[in-house]
Amino acid sequence: MRVSSARGAGALAGVTMALIVAWCTSAGAHAGPAAEGWRAAPPAPIPVVASTNVYGDIVERIGGDRVDVVSVITDPAQDPHSYEASTRTQLELSKAKVVVENGGGYDDFMDRMLRSSGNSSADVINVVGVSGKVAPAGGELNEHVWYDFPTMGRLADRIAAALTRSEPADAGTFRERAKEFKGELASLRARTDRIKEEHGGTPVAVTEPVPLYLTEACGLVNRTPSAFSQAVEEGQEVSPRTLHDTLALFTGGKVQALVYNEQTAGPQTEKVKQAAEHNHIPVVSVTETLPAGRHYTGWMTANVDALQNALSR
Repeated sequence: MRVSSARGAGALAGVTMALIVAWCTSAGAHAGPAAEGWRAAPPAPIPVVASTNVYGDIVERIGGDRVDVVSVITDPAQDPHSYEASTRTQLELSKAKVVVENGGGYDDFMDRMLRSSGNSSADVINVVGVSGKVAPAGGELNEHVWYDFPTMGRLADRIAAALTRSEPADAGTFRERAKEFKGELASLRARTDRIKEEHGGTPVAVTEPVPLYLTEACGLVNRTPSAFSQAVEEGQEVSPRTLHDTLALFTGGKVQALVYNEQTAGPQTEKVKQAAEHNHIPVVSVTETLPAGRHYTGWMTANVDALQNALSR
């Protein structure tokens, strides 16, 4: 009796265990793909806020699908100097892990809104700070550093480092993308070097300091009265004497091209443009933000090409 009961209990236990193992195996087989899919889901993109779409585009180039970028200023017809930030900007800044601002007084609204947002942990990249540029003795800093290709190379490395701090697992990808971007910048620098070889020392005029890092890289000499370009940049009236001196540049071969900022156009800059056109001086139009459908290096390539074509006429 005892032997028979033990054998029966043992047999029953064996059957029960087999059923449990079979059920677990079957359940695991069905749950496996879902569980693996859940484990393989990538982390949420890194939230980034950039003051303009120029910097937003560079962040996207380096971060790819690992970033979610909001660019505050995106309209090429808008003057960034007079931009008034919105509550939406403050909301986006409150969530950002990385913030890219130009600095140098260009986009002060970013610092004000970031402080108001209560976000003290964001990694803030100040591009003027990255550039290392300072105002010349007795002069003013040209804060339009996105026209300076060496600065954009340093910015690429800084962005890669900031994204790596937020998502260390993707460090290699960020570094490789930054390297590719810097390769494109090297090609742009080679193009400006060729212009410098062919046209170095050529006098030009500008309506505002925006393109000066580019024209200087090409070896061109700016003949515009500083009082004119500074007044235009600051939204002030140009004195009649200064306007007269500027218009006189376009007669007698004093300059070979005019580089015209479309985003700060007004009656006085329009007179300058008309004077250039009337005297058959080529006009090269530039903007402060990315035109629709363009990426940074394509945009800058078009600017360099336009300058080359103007000087080769």
